[in-house]
Parts: sequence; C-alpha cells; structure tokens
Amino acid sequence: MTPGLHMDAQTLPKEERNVFDLWAEVYDVQSNPLVMLEERHIRPLLPALDGRDVLDIGCGTGRWLSILEQLRPSSLTGIDSSAEMLRHARRKVSKSTFLYQKDCSKIFSEDASKDFVLVSFMLSYLSDLSSFARECARVIRPGGYVLISDMHPRTAMERGWKRNFHYYEAEVALETHAWSLDEIVTIFEAEGLRVSTLIEPAFGEPERAIFESAGKLSELNELEMVPAIYILQLQKQVLSSSFSSSGMSDLELVNARYATGPAMWGEGTVSIKDDRIASIGSSTRVAGLTFDLSGYSLLPGLINAHDHLEFGIFPRLGRNVNDLPYRNFVEWAHEIHAIHSDMIQRYQSVSKSTRLWWGAIRNLLCGVTTVCHHNPFYPEFSTSDFPVRVVSKFGWSHSLTFDPALVNTFRATPHGTPFVLHAAEGVDLESHSEFSQLDSQGLIDARTVIVHGLALDANQVAILNERGASLIVCPTSNKFLFGAAISSNLLTSVRRSALGSDASITAEGDLLDEIRFAQLEIGLDASSIYAMVTSSPADILRLQDGAGTIVESGLADLIAVKGIYGSPDAALVSLTFDQIELVLLAGRVQMASPTIYTQLSDEIRSGMEPIEVAGHLRWLRAPLRRLFDSAESVLGQGTLQISGRQVRYAGAV
Repeated sequence: MTPGLHMDAQTLPKEERNVFDLWAEVYDVQSNPLVMLEERHIRPLLPALDGRDVLDIGCGTGRWLSILEQLRPSSLTGIDSSAEMLRHARRKVSKSTFLYQKDCSKIFSEDASKDFVLVSFMLSYLSDLSSFARECARVIRPGGYVLISDMHPRTAMERGWKRNFHYYEAEVALETHAWSLDEIVTIFEAEGLRVSTLIEPAFGEPERAIFESAGKLSELNELEMVPAIYILQLQKQVLSSSFSSSGMSDLELVNARYATGPAMWGEGTVSIKDDRIASIGSSTRVAGLTFDLSGYSLLPGLINAHDHLEFGIFPRLGRNVNDLPYRNFVEWAHEIHAIHSDMIQRYQSVSKSTRLWWGAIRNLLCGVTTVCHHNPFYPEFSTSDFPVRVVSKFGWSHSLTFDPALVNTFRATPHGTPFVLHAAEGVDLESHSEFSQLDSQGLIDARTVIVHGLALDANQVAILNERGASLIVCPTSNKFLFGAAISSNLLTSVRRSALGSDASITAEGDLLDEIRFAQLEIGLDASSIYAMVTSSPADILRLQDGAGTIVESGLADLIAVKGIYGSPDAALVSLTFDQIELVLLAGRVQMASPTIYTQLSDEIRSGMEPIEVAGHLRWLRAPLRRLFDSAESVLGQGTLQISGRQVRYAGAV
C-alpha cells in the first residue's frame, strides 16, 4: 500500500472501520509522485516471471498485480489486511489471481513456494521486521528474489514526511515505524537474503506534472537531488552444492593422469567421497564405483566466465562476413531487432526455462562445470538436477547505455564481491570513452569485472591493473560483430583476465571454440589460456572449494578426455567436444560417452538420457525428451542446434 505525500496532516479521529478500508475508496483517484517514481524504477528490475510463482504482500487495490499479470507468472497471489482494498483489486485482475485478506506480517504460503515476492510501500507499517524477514526467507525458493520499496527513511525524517492520505475533506494519519536502511539490510541478510540491488532515486521530470497540479513546483526543485524512496532487491542464497543423492556415488578414478596445473601431470588414484575429492595419489578404498582411466587425461571442470544461458539455442544474428562490421553493440542490438524481429520472437516463444536448460547443456557438452550467467539468477539454477553450477554471488549490470541505475547498483555491491558489466564493447570512440565514464563515476575498483573491453587502450589497462579490476574477453563474438578481437599484447598486459563464450547469438560455438581462437587467432600461449578458464575466473569471481583445480578437499568438478598429452595446457588447447567423455559435477556423473556409460551402475544411470551431437552420442543427466519436445514444438522437428551443431534426441538408441 502506498503513502500519500502530505506534510502537515491533521489526524482524523479513529473510526470503527479499518483505516485502509477508508483509503481504498480514494486510493486509485489520488495522484502520487512517489507511486510514479517507484513504478518507473521498479519495472526495469523485475526478473523474468514467466512460469514463476509470485506473491505481492500488501497488494492494496492491485496496482502491481495488474502489471505482474502481464509477465505471465505460473501463479500470482496478493495478500492485504483490508477487505475493501482487495475488493477494488478483484476488479482489476483475472480470476486466476489469488487474493487473500491476511495480516501481512504473517505470510501463509508454504515453505520455498515462491520465486518472487514484492513488498511495495508496506515495510514501514510493520512493528516486527525480524519476523517478517524470516517469513520472506522461508517462502522464497533458493535463488528467488524479494523486492522492497518504501519512502526513504532518512529523507522522511529530515523533511518531516508523514504517512497520510486525504479522505474527502479530512486527512488521515497512518501509524508507521521508522526502520533505517542499515537496519533493513542487516535484518534481511541475517536470514540469508543478500542485497543484489539498492537504489535511492529522487524525483525527476516525469513527476513534474503532479507537483505542478498540487502547486508545489518549488518543492520539486528542492527535492531533485534528494532520495525520495528506496528500492531494495534481495536474493535468497544458494548453497554451493545442492545436489540430491540421485546419481551420486563414491568413486575411485584409478590409473588417473590428472592435471596438477597447466604444465604437469600427476599419476595415481583420485578418490571422491560425497561431493569432494577425498584423496589424490593413493586409494582411500571408498565404497563405490571404480573407473579405470587408462588412456584418459583428467582436467578440472572448466569455468565459463561469461554467458547468457537463455540464448543457448539461438542462431547467430548479425551481418554477413563481407558486410561492414558494427561499430558498437548498441548498433548491433538495434539492427537485429529491426531486421530479425520475427526470428527473435520465434525463439523467445520457447519457454525461458527450456532455453536456460539448453544453455546449460551447451556448456556441459564442452566440459564446463561452472558458468557466470550475466543476467538474473533464475530458480532453475538452484535445483538439484541443473546440469552446471551457476555463479550466484556477484553484482551485475548490463552496461552504461542500458542501465540508468548502474551507479546505485554498483555502490550496493559489497566490497569483496565482483561486479560484472559490459563495457568498451565496440571499436568506435563511444565504446572507447565508456571506460573513462565509468572511472569518472568511481566505478573502477577491485570489484569491477569488465566484459569484452575491446576498445580499451594501454593507459586504460594500466588503470584497470592499478585498481585490481578484471577483464573477461569473448573473442569470437567480438570478431563476428566488429571484425576485430583484442590484441595479444593488450590482453597479456591485463593482470586479471578470463575467457567467456558469450551467448550463442553472437559466438562461434562454445568455450572450446573461444580457446582455439585465443590460441590460433590472438596468439596466446597455452599456459595463459589454461589459467583463463580455470584458476583465473575462480579468482575473479571469488569462487571457493578449489574451483578450477584438482586438489584434495576441493569440489569434485572434473572432466576426463580421451588421449595422452604432453601437458595439461597442451591437452586443453587441442580439445574438441567429442573428446570429452566424462563430466563430474560435485562428484556426480553429469555426462558420459557410451564407453563410460557402460561402466556406470544402474543407480548412477538413473536420470540420464541420450543425445546425439553432430553424430556423437552422449548420455546427459537432463530431461532431454521434455526439453526436445518443448523446443521443437515451437521451432520444428529436427531443427535444434547447439553451438552450430545439429542435435537430436537419441532415446531410440
């Protein structure tokens, strides 16, 4: 429920009716600049809600419910303490939207039943914030979001703002509690809800008409640089390993030739217990399955530092190789939506959940076990059967161009947590100037992770290094869009760098294609490339548990490749997807070649289905029949491709 903005209120004597029932009569006809300000800043923050379960706490007359319905959630529920508010809301929303009259401080939903909870202008009415935060954490699924907005507490205190509304000729005062932003953040984070975004917007030009009609333009001028509201988005933490026991077994990888780093192999037995590497070198005699890895080489699971998983089945979209390249990514984005709008709409008609799965499978097939997905963290990522691990703890923004709230989002990202954004993505002066714009706003420090950086120069890289910032490059995307990739001299001068595949909508293929391009076209040495997909992204993204290495007590994220190589880095740069025959994620078999599959127990095979990729058969722990049906019902039978390779369901094999 949303407050009015009235400074000198006279309290109306209490009536028998709920005060919010009175407000319901006039709520929708009274203009409110706070509502307008909130709405224009929250809309860009809303995650994709298609197929999600959504709850609006303190839904009032249904202002946000009618907006949320348009985003096609699987279920939408509004609760409010006022029967009159809900009566007005029912007129605005569809019959499928559930409305309940409840005490908003006591959420009645089941545990882990919601993906998104909205709390709009309601928090300051609560007397027990700790209990409410605990309730929010209880009903939100891992990876889900709570989005809170309210009048800015500091500004309200400094300027004497009260919660009141006009009821015909009278003004009605509302009882509130002054929670500071620090208190709110501390209380919610104590319940495992981490801040992903905090913005504190001030009134601007869009609100001018409301102030003018109220005869308060002078007040608007005073408030133009003062935060009027805050918008706080929190995300429920995801455990680093959330796998069920299905498909897991203690393993011994005997006769293993395992990477100890880019240059050296070790030899012996790698024992895995639960999700960890229990020992390396000698057997611990775990009670489980034994794999003989004679003739194989064991590498750490690869880390893809940049991807957009929802585009995993999209074709490449852009200009032909003989056409003039784009100057910057904005030019590309505008052009493809003008020229390829029908194709984009067609692929987007495939459910986002299905597309996210295919994006994960694209990575799994090339030996990637951990992905940094540069977009919202969707509930699928925290399920026990998702094919890869998706990084959850980082701040992010798209870019300067597409995110007006970038500065606030960056400042809300805690020190020690990476902040990822696209920058200097192009070859023109505008792209080059982005780094200076970021720097002038204080956005280049040890948190900063720039993606692409094609337009950076040596001086800017020197600043990047001095501040401890990082760079992630996606060279085949840059070559496709701009006809150029970052030079070897510039890239090797960056102290903290990693490699990403980018989305299939611009990339040549998968992370292995980026590795080959980095060696053959850019000229990087094998040792540098090895680090850029293992230890370096683990450092940049602050990953724990031995990510990117094969070490005792580390998570058992491993890939076994066919063949014997002189060194691990030599193996990696020559690798093709068909040579990857086993992928373990936290000790669980996620992918197996037919040769490996025959060695698996029935328990481990449970949940694995066959797929043919460019004529090569693989068994994946994924609901492939459902995923093929979901995608091909929209795109057509036999049309599905991943990384430019034809894929088909091989269930009949």
